[in-house]
Amino acid sequence: LSEVPDGAIVIFSAHGVSQAVRQEAKDRNLKVFDATCPLVTKVHMQVARASRKGTKAILIGHKGHPEVEGTMGQYSNEDGGIFLIEKVEDIARLPMQENDNLTFMTQTTLSLDDTAETIAALKEKYPAIQGPHKNDICYATTNRQEAVRELAKLSDLVLVVGSKNSSNSNRLAELASRMGVKSQLLDDPADIQADWFNDLKTIGITAGASAPEELVQSIISRLKEFGANTIEELQGLEENMFFEVPKELRIKEV
Repeated sequence: LSEVPDGAIVIFSAHGVSQAVRQEAKDRNLKVFDATCPLVTKVHMQVARASRKGTKAILIGHKGHPEVEGTMGQYSNEDGGIFLIEKVEDIARLPMQENDNLTFMTQTTLSLDDTAETIAALKEKYPAIQGPHKNDICYATTNRQEAVRELAKLSDLVLVVGSKNSSNSNRLAELASRMGVKSQLLDDPADIQADWFNDLKTIGITAGASAPEELVQSIISRLKEFGANTIEELQGLEENMFFEVPKELRIKEV
């Protein structure tokens, strides 16, 4: 935020930002458009509630991810604390005692399988730990992971269209590999290599949450250049959840 010039417009991405960033933007009187995903905001509220109560919080997520940095930044109570873990093995290094007042929450773009394993291990070590009534993982992330499970059963190779630093895209590629199928994560048709397709019959394609349809279609076009001759679109779950556009971005009726 320090690089933003005075008087500029600032857009907070879907990943969300810390309270410190919000306060700095306010102090500088910057014009802010808040595009934080409502599902991320829900996790922010859980952390803020724990902070107000002084309850120690454990966040399951990936260190350095923008969403994690924003979520960690919702906790400000020095009498408690928020602790980040990425995997089951990290639990052994937590400083809390079994009878401490604890709560946990998760990054919204994690692997369902890995998260379930980590939560189970947390509850085993801290039987009284509290968590959200409903899984924090984004419904779109969940749907994509379930779709990849089915896609992997039909494919010799799964291509995941998405950024290398996209958490949900990486989880899709990992899931395909876990299902016993080769996978490649790519965000440019030029990344495709001919030797990927040696002795393969069926190539599955999926995409991360932020991958534009135009990019997906360009990947398909590139595959056709390599000889793909039959394109079949599988029917996934219909997503009918809608969120309101921030009021600052709504188009006023004339």
